[in-house]
Amino acid sequence: MPVGLAGETTVGPGEDDPARAVLHSVFGFHAFRGPQAEIIAHVLEGGDALVLMPTGGGKSLCYQVPALVRPGVAVVVSPLIALMRDQVEALRQLGVRAAYLNSTVEWREAEAIEQAVAAGALDLLYVAPERLVTPRCLDLFDRSRLALFALDEAHCVSQWGHDFRPEYLQLSLLHERYPQVPRLALTATADHRTRADIIRQLRLEQARIFITSFDRPNITYRVTVKDNPRQQLLHFLRDRHPRDAGIVYCMSRNKVDDTAAWLAAQGRDALPYHAGLSSATRQAHQDRFLRADGLVMVATIAFGMGIDKPDVRFVAHLDLPKSLEAYYQETGRAGRDGAPADAWMAYGMADVVLVRQWLDASAAPDAHKQAERAKLEALLGYCETPRCRRQTLLGYFGETLAEPCGNCDTCLDRVDMWDASVAAQMALAAIYRTGERFGAGHLIDVLRGEAGEKVLRFGHDQIKTFGVGAERSKREWQGIYRQLIALGLVSVDLETHGFRLNDTAMPVMKGHKRLQLRRDPQAETTRALRGRRGRAEASTLSASPMAGDAALLFEVLRGVRAELAKEQGVPAYVIFHDSTLKEMVTKRPTDRATFATLTGVGSGKLERYADIFLTVIRSQSK
Repeated sequence: MPVGLAGETTVGPGEDDPARAVLHSVFGFHAFRGPQAEIIAHVLEGGDALVLMPTGGGKSLCYQVPALVRPGVAVVVSPLIALMRDQVEALRQLGVRAAYLNSTVEWREAEAIEQAVAAGALDLLYVAPERLVTPRCLDLFDRSRLALFALDEAHCVSQWGHDFRPEYLQLSLLHERYPQVPRLALTATADHRTRADIIRQLRLEQARIFITSFDRPNITYRVTVKDNPRQQLLHFLRDRHPRDAGIVYCMSRNKVDDTAAWLAAQGRDALPYHAGLSSATRQAHQDRFLRADGLVMVATIAFGMGIDKPDVRFVAHLDLPKSLEAYYQETGRAGRDGAPADAWMAYGMADVVLVRQWLDASAAPDAHKQAERAKLEALLGYCETPRCRRQTLLGYFGETLAEPCGNCDTCLDRVDMWDASVAAQMALAAIYRTGERFGAGHLIDVLRGEAGEKVLRFGHDQIKTFGVGAERSKREWQGIYRQLIALGLVSVDLETHGFRLNDTAMPVMKGHKRLQLRRDPQAETTRALRGRRGRAEASTLSASPMAGDAALLFEVLRGVRAELAKEQGVPAYVIFHDSTLKEMVTKRPTDRATFATLTGVGSGKLERYADIFLTVIRSQSK
């Protein structure tokens, strides 16, 4: 089998291979990517598989292609209604017989879909896990010819995963009830413990495991120290993504609402999304995000899993995510089309304190608490690391990146480390001499010699550490305390929120152990962000870096696509991705034969759209 660039297996329409023929004729792709061909061949032979592949890596094709080659209906278990709807609509655009069963389908339509399944008139059926395990659904499958089961977002089955869904635990019955039907479990995020749990819970002990690189080289990772985070976010958006669609994650519903309203007041098209909104409002906001250009969705983690929008150019976090797995999953929603994208996070003292309090307050069993502690420690380590962020992130998933990536903040901007041993001694001594009862604000006042009412009331102007750190700013001391907490030298009392010394602090406080810390950069300014803009210019011009006639044609094609999408009530990218429109601009096809060679143009889309777009291209090329 011939191999193309970047691990792609080349494919042509005349090759005697059913999977390759489907890839080309239905999906309009000319090459398999990475291990897709091997995974598909394994499933076509009836084998089970666990597939770990990054967002945008082509997981869906690993079950969609064999679904169209193997006889029977392929059942795709999906946790999200939005994902089902969008994927089914995209498949129907390709001429694939697909449907979904979930709580939004009224009973007459559901009955018709069930009849189609039993009659063999569907290729793919998407179903929610809650419905799949019902007697009615299982009886339907008993009476139907089944091609395969695809268990999407498989990390939901694991209690160690970041999106645990109890209903997924029942899916082991598929192995027991349909042992001859191949099963694929697919996820973009799973550490070693989660992988082992997926295998055990789903009875995939005999499955082949396919793990591709977790690297998303098109994403620029950046973590900035909080200093008026809303303004920092606004500067980031104005200077890097003035017209781009993206997601801003916040921890609380109130913060989501406030941030969305504030961004709207600053002139950005922004909407909130969280579980406190009505289902109708959430659906309306999600539909707008999928269909509009340049919309910013401000959301809790209730939003995102299964969102297929390819042109999300940034994901920003105003609060820490739950874990590095969650962070990887959430940031992976940017740049699914492979074009440049940003993962930006603002992180500060309060975040570190909150993480440490989560650890101390957990009432989980010891084994689970230990695992959660490791996850949160890894998250803090990522935020504070002086080394390449991509190396740190990939290392967490057991992958080694030999050289620094050159596309994260620690690579692009030199990290300044300094010997903080003496400063750490002062900071720790201030905690000790004030009785391990006070938080950062009071301790910094003591260190800087600021004799305010509280300092005087407790007599802390009389202790040895009063004023010993006057030469450092409040911001510098905040950075020192943040890192001492992140490193585990200091903990935070759950009731008083006062800082306490851990055993690991003693060697540092007594001068027996030296300590290196990061020197926090100055707050990012608009000028500083603009100075870096040239390194990722494509991120701000996601529509097209074209100029002149090419740019004009691209915008005209986008307009035509938008009208078609509006008429059909689907997102624009379901018609064609931007990359296909750009290929139209580059190749300027004038006949169907040439149009059929475009990436993403299979027989279904050739029949539906070729004449429309060819007419536009011809008229603009005169």
